[in-house]
Amino acid sequence: MPGRTVGKRNRKHTIGTVTVAVGAALALAACGSTKDTGGASTAGGDGDGKVGVILPLLTSPFWQSYNDYVPKMAKSESVNTLKTVNSNSDPSQQITDINNQLNQGVKGLVVAPLDSAAIEAGLDQAERKGVPVVAVDVAPDKGKVAMVVRANNKAYGEKACQYLGKQIPSGKVVQIMGDLASVNGRERSEAFRSCVKTNFPKLKVLEIPAKWESDTAAAKLDTLLNANPDLKGIYMQAGGVYLAPTLQTLKSKGLLKKAGQSGHIAIVSNDGIPQEYDAIRKGEIDATVSQPADLYAKYGMYYIKAAMQGKTFKPGPTDHDSTIVKLPSGILEDQLAAPLVTKENVDDPELWGNTVQ
Repeated sequence: MPGRTVGKRNRKHTIGTVTVAVGAALALAACGSTKDTGGASTAGGDGDGKVGVILPLLTSPFWQSYNDYVPKMAKSESVNTLKTVNSNSDPSQQITDINNQLNQGVKGLVVAPLDSAAIEAGLDQAERKGVPVVAVDVAPDKGKVAMVVRANNKAYGEKACQYLGKQIPSGKVVQIMGDLASVNGRERSEAFRSCVKTNFPKLKVLEIPAKWESDTAAAKLDTLLNANPDLKGIYMQAGGVYLAPTLQTLKSKGLLKKAGQSGHIAIVSNDGIPQEYDAIRKGEIDATVSQPADLYAKYGMYYIKAAMQGKTFKPGPTDHDSTIVKLPSGILEDQLAAPLVTKENVDDPELWGNTVQ
């Protein structure tokens, strides 16, 4: 985490670019030669068959965007997907969804786990049936997956801490946390907390466990502000679900001041959705970390295709500005680029949030 960044930039990928880049990578891997140190080796398989795609929820603009990218990236990879399934924020339903798709005869699964521990039951079902799984966005604590496609979530908390710490000399800051049953929520929270303690000891960190729920975030922030009207900064771990309720709560209390105005509460978010960019342009929030919805879909399809062909990977730098790392569990994770977005670069056309129609 400290001293580690996540790639150089979050590129815009057209379907044509995806087809060329991924097709070339597969061809090189098949020859046993690729620019990736984390290259593929092949154990057989033709990669044909239906692929099931399971979403964690669709109430967030981030996941709505990911869902829109899936069929485009599947087409570019020649992956035949079933209609996506929405687990609606219910870990138990997600296991049922996995089982249902396995019963439909899928040959591969791309899953965005809701609960890092609970997902093991679904992964075990897939392993028993010989169906490879790629996890997107969240790494499982245990279980077999061909690859986790994800950004370095510790870097999210670190980047938010560094930004707020440089804006606020001292005072209270709050992190509106995600679900701590998810490794994402845990890593972002721990990294932010640790970074503030080490680098900005004059800041006092308050915390709101919000479980990726907008209503919970709004209610708890309202209560916190009643007791702490002198709050100086906010770190939102998921702009897709926390942005609107946070801004509305601040507005209702007369605390929504634009950047540069007296009393402005500095806000850093995570996701990189268009709504966050608009809020940055308006001065309502200061920054966000762009989580690559497009690349999650792209490399989810790339790795499930490779896994269905029997290909395996190893740790090392890739040719797409990321690094494959081996987690303590032994699972491999491709950590994709996730840049900090501020008013200085919010209009960058290569950011996926600026390409969404």
